[in-house]
Amino acid sequence: MTGLISRALARRAVHAPKGENSDDGTPKAPRESTRRLWRDLSPLLRLLIVTQCAFNIGFFAVLPFLAEHLGTAIGMAGWLVGFVLGLRTFSQQGLFVVGGSLVDRYGVRPVVLAGCVLRIAGFAWLGFAEASWTVIGAVLVIGFAAALFSPAVESEVARQAVVWEEEGHGSRTRLLALFSVAGQAGAFVGPLLGALLLAVDFRTACLAGAAVFVLVLAGHLWLMPQHIPGRVRVRQRGGARLLLSNRRFLALCCAYGTYLLAYNQLYLALPDEVQRATGSQAPLSWLFALSSVLVVFAQLPITRWAGDRLDLRRSMTAGLLLIASGFAVVAAARPAGWTGAAGLLPAAGFVVLLTLGQMLVVPAARAWVPDLAEEGRIGLYTGALSSVSGLIVLAGSAATGSLLDTGLPAAVPWLVLAAVPALAVTLLPRRKERARGAGATA
Repeated sequence: MTGLISRALARRAVHAPKGENSDDGTPKAPRESTRRLWRDLSPLLRLLIVTQCAFNIGFFAVLPFLAEHLGTAIGMAGWLVGFVLGLRTFSQQGLFVVGGSLVDRYGVRPVVLAGCVLRIAGFAWLGFAEASWTVIGAVLVIGFAAALFSPAVESEVARQAVVWEEEGHGSRTRLLALFSVAGQAGAFVGPLLGALLLAVDFRTACLAGAAVFVLVLAGHLWLMPQHIPGRVRVRQRGGARLLLSNRRFLALCCAYGTYLLAYNQLYLALPDEVQRATGSQAPLSWLFALSSVLVVFAQLPITRWAGDRLDLRRSMTAGLLLIASGFAVVAAARPAGWTGAAGLLPAAGFVVLLTLGQMLVVPAARAWVPDLAEEGRIGLYTGALSSVSGLIVLAGSAATGSLLDTGLPAAVPWLVLAAVPALAVTLLPRRKERARGAGATA
């Protein structure tokens, strides 16, 4: 799989003189192709990046088809299906902060291994679950598994990216972009694998997902070191108190939360727009595929471009404004009332602009966390970024649903949604600050 990923991620060489600095003082990427970038990564970073791809293959081979399975095969009522899906999200995103704190205390390896074991058990359980309570139990296990291994992997990649930058290899955002591309590639391949396996049955898809995590577990048992150099374990309490008093980090969480709220509109506002334009939601799958393909093929070039010209704050600012413009495109087109193929053009424009914004926001936000985290608590802060942002999405999605159902003029909900990421730019930390224990600037 490592060879496949490295070939898929290889791109043209970038031409930036080695040792040249960008506007914010961080080193620009040296003259090298992405293939060479991959070769130059440490074995640990390769393992973590391939792991992210494998995680998403296993996850998306099952979860996109869960709602249909619960409604048809299990016979759950619609409200109960929604409740189960909500529980999965809460047990994952809501508990990221728990997983992150466990990583800081016990290290990356045991937390990742525990998460893999739980995910294997959860998928196997889900494949054989036939009653509502057993489905709920399996879904909770699946979600909590991700709350363990995702903060572990993400926080270590972020920490390694800082070290990689300080050693003169280039901007940390390039490495984090590679991590995002690997995850998106998995999200693209996973549903295709799941669709093929559903030709047999849902249980087969679940067991295949579990098998993917068996391979991940075996890889980490064999390759993940017991102790990662430079990783400090924190035994003392008080991390949550320090985090809640860190205004700069909480401001970043709020700004990142508006991005996640905007991204969530792929599943809330966009289906409503596609249904209006075409009378069907069938084109949604093509729009989702468009988003995935854009990330896989454009993430690295865009990150290289941004890394040479923008600091982290400017990169997030540009990304949030692109996202706002995506909502504005739909708002501007709604009064015309276009339908059919022409009616899909604003929706496609929204997806493209949202995805371009995502490609700027996500690597920059992840790269910013090590600069704002307390020494030895990068796992807690990485988890908190997802958990706090998830709470914003939970509250914002309820408000968005109400907004879409109020009967206001067609353009108004989209204009309100455009204003949210635009206003979030004002929340981004402004003052540059020396990283806590990292030796880099925000």
